[in-house]
Amino acid sequence: MNAIELKDFLLWSTVLNYIVLLVWFGVLIAARGWLYRLHGRWFKLAPETFDALHYGGMACYKIGILLFNLVPLIVLCVLG
Repeated sequence: MNAIELKDFLLWSTVLNYIVLLVWFGVLIAARGWLYRLHGRWFKLAPETFDALHYGGMACYKIGILLFNLVPLIVLCVLG
């Protein structure tokens, strides 16, 4: 895999991961009650804990996107 293919891969990976993050956020905002009831069947969570877990999960996912997709893409663009 050459640098151009790697840049394309990282770019599309970044775009798709941000789409997943935005869909996750959208579902959490639009259907929070349904999502809370769905998870409530499996886990005993207070609404505040449910919100904190999703917020923390989205934060970790976003940091992963930055570290593993966006930063390598920027480095390849700067070097290439």
